Amino acid sequence: MDPARLMQVIDRLDLLDDRLTHKVRPRSPVNMGRLTPELMAERVRHLSEYSVELKEIVRDLVDALKSQR
Repeated sequence: MDPARLMQVIDRLDLLDDRLTHKVRPRSPVNMGRLTPELMAERVRHLSEYSVELKEIVRDLVDALKSQR
């Protein structure tokens, strides 16, 4: 695998982690009784964004690995 391409994938993972991990998995437990519909919708939106971007990063990594065969 091209080392530069691998570093790009790692950088993208780091950016995703810095940007969204704390929103997807908060440090303190959330009291589900205090979640408003708006807060729940926001959390679902963050999780969706995280999932889609992670899928794209993994796909790029797999494509890069396949191209080395």
